[in-house]
Amino acid sequence: MPAETVRLTTSQALVRFLAAQYSERDGTEQRLIPGVWGIFGHGNVAGLGQALLQAAQTGEADLPYYLARNEQAMVHASAAFAKMRDRLQTFACTASTGPGSTNMITGAALATTNRLPVLLLPSDMFASRVPDPVLQQLEDTRAGDVTVNDAFRPVSKYFDRVSRPEQLIPAALAAMRVLTDPVETGAVTLCLPQDVQAEAFDWPVEFFRKRTWRIGRPVPEPDAVDRVAALLRNAERPLIVAGGGVVYSGAMAELRAFAEATGIPVADTHAGKGAVPWDHPCAVGGLGSTGTAAANMLAAEADVVLGIGTRYSDFTTASHTVFGDPDVTFANLNVARLDAAKHSAEMLLADAKTGLTALAEALQGWSVDGEYRAEALRLADLWRTTTDQCFDLGHGPLPAQTEILGALNEALDDSDVVINAAGSMPGDLQMLWRARDPKAYNVEYAYSCMGYEIAAGVGTKMAAPDREVVVLVGDGSYLMLSSEIATMISEGLKVIIVVVQNHGFASIGALSESLGSQRFGTKYRYRDDESGLLDGEVLPVDLAANAASFGAEVITADNLADFRQAIAKAKANTRTTVVHVETDLTGPNPPGSAWWDVPVSEVSELDSTRAARATYADHKREQRHYL
Repeated sequence: MPAETVRLTTSQALVRFLAAQYSERDGTEQRLIPGVWGIFGHGNVAGLGQALLQAAQTGEADLPYYLARNEQAMVHASAAFAKMRDRLQTFACTASTGPGSTNMITGAALATTNRLPVLLLPSDMFASRVPDPVLQQLEDTRAGDVTVNDAFRPVSKYFDRVSRPEQLIPAALAAMRVLTDPVETGAVTLCLPQDVQAEAFDWPVEFFRKRTWRIGRPVPEPDAVDRVAALLRNAERPLIVAGGGVVYSGAMAELRAFAEATGIPVADTHAGKGAVPWDHPCAVGGLGSTGTAAANMLAAEADVVLGIGTRYSDFTTASHTVFGDPDVTFANLNVARLDAAKHSAEMLLADAKTGLTALAEALQGWSVDGEYRAEALRLADLWRTTTDQCFDLGHGPLPAQTEILGALNEALDDSDVVINAAGSMPGDLQMLWRARDPKAYNVEYAYSCMGYEIAAGVGTKMAAPDREVVVLVGDGSYLMLSSEIATMISEGLKVIIVVVQNHGFASIGALSESLGSQRFGTKYRYRDDESGLLDGEVLPVDLAANAASFGAEVITADNLADFRQAIAKAKANTRTTVVHVETDLTGPNPPGSAWWDVPVSEVSELDSTRAARATYADHKREQRHYL
């Protein structure tokens, strides 16, 4: 008996399919793709645009459409949404042919680097090739099937081009598989030629049945548990590095119980911050290049490092210098073999929750020496004193950025979400921010993408409407991508945006100075006629007026006291509010305790560069592979 079919266009079929996809973990089921972000153009307006309209008007598929103002931004919003939902849900994103689609590539890179699921549906050229070359088509002399969308391949975890309607069936199923795989997830790209989007086909009805993609919790091999437990039992100065895998697994309670029972201090990465509350007896703060002195001093002497759900970025390892014991040994609990094997580690391939549970049982009755516990507590207390000092500098006439962060940290509730990604603030936040809830700290520092912040505020608020969402953005990131303030207004989202204006790039300026490049090209200034450089007067850019033009309420704070009042008012407001405050471009910054490898010119005519090169050479001598 022939299978039942229904005649639909490729776009109509895709919309109906996506609306029927679910994910499930631990018995809780949710829609995998609850909506579609998009901007329509000639490549998708009559394809996916028509299909989404038809679904909304007929009720044949529940797939709401959200209008973004920038294609890169809608991918950022989707990634932030997925992060907030522990990668169990995400959005699809559609864009028109050519520049609309390639605008999403940066967002794809961010999602894949951060291991966050996002479904991208870039429109493509005509599969028939009849009207070639069409508007916005890349012509390649080597091949006729290459388009600009091939640029998505290296930044996607799965890539396919649907050149015939029936190809959508295996492509869509493969896309869902990758989106729901904790190891393989990232950006998933299905390119949709504009003629194929509108082409009809007789689809098997079974393709549109409800599908639930179950996300399991891999359990560790008993022998691997025993090997890691033996390493820890023989350790005198072990250290835990908690990464994002702890949070995505929901293993916070297990990590805290494990740390309390064993006494092993817990350092964290940006993605793992808050997994153990900042004032927990075992918490020693951020690790690495922008880490706390407490965590870095413990790392320097650690003999066994237990990494849990971390990918060990160069900032976490201080470019392979923070772990100083020549005989240091690593054990990595991770769902991904790629990360579990790093630093020649003893691998514990498992979900963080199941792995920690097994390790806790294997180590029952064992803990570190009391003196080591006391040392970790002492170092953590010293750093908390340093944090208090950074929050209360009394700097002037413009406040220091750390004072703004201190006032904000004090004003926010434990569940309020702070968002940041680039510039000098991620470093200050990792050192100083006091997080109790991992979902209250969203600093994107795998790709550190300028422009992520405001778009992420949209996705985060959609994922957690009951939480206060606070976007921290410098003037550099604001100028790159502020357009989604208009999206907040149109969707009726209440987000607080703190614009920290210092008329330049504070982070890269400080880095430039430390590397002997004298803050060259890092200030927003007029070009000086005499020097020929961008070192004239400050530009008269009014970011507060710009924010108001989007429809947001704007409050300008002239000092720290004003800022405290502005945040209180913003929290009381019911709509998006922008708080604008100026800070000192040159700091002062929190005291650093680790290095980051940024090569310095080996030869130079500048004294500043030669001095920086000598310092660089000193640090390079401490760098090594962990073998």
